Amino acid sequence: MSHKILIVEDNDNNRCLFRDILIFHGYQVSVAADGKDGVTLARELKPDLILMDIQMPGMDGMTAGGILKGDPLTSGLKIVALTSFAMRGDKEKILAAGFDGYLSKPISTRELPGMVKRWLEEEQV
Repeated sequence: MSHKILIVEDNDNNRCLFRDILIFHGYQVSVAADGKDGVTLARELKPDLILMDIQMPGMDGMTAGGILKGDPLTSGLKIVALTSFAMRGDKEKILAAGFDGYLSKPISTRELPGMVKRWLEEEQV
């Protein structure tokens, strides 16, 4: 059985690129274009991993991640932040907010499948 991954990303090009790469590597992928839809899909699908953009219009990734981590039904979901925030302290701030990982943009398309695999393996430990 392949792992379910939810990509929450407002940039259509990024969303399609990440989706296509992960589908090519055998994952079941769902997508959402904003935090509100991401929360709804996460509750419905219970994915093995969520790749969550931080800067999105409407509900941002920090808010969406906080909602999911604060809900007993979704608190165990693994959420990795995708962000262009790469200043000193940003990673620590995001991890302290409850995210399980941090990936700064631009993302290496060659490295993405390996990073996803490692996060999924960490989940099973």
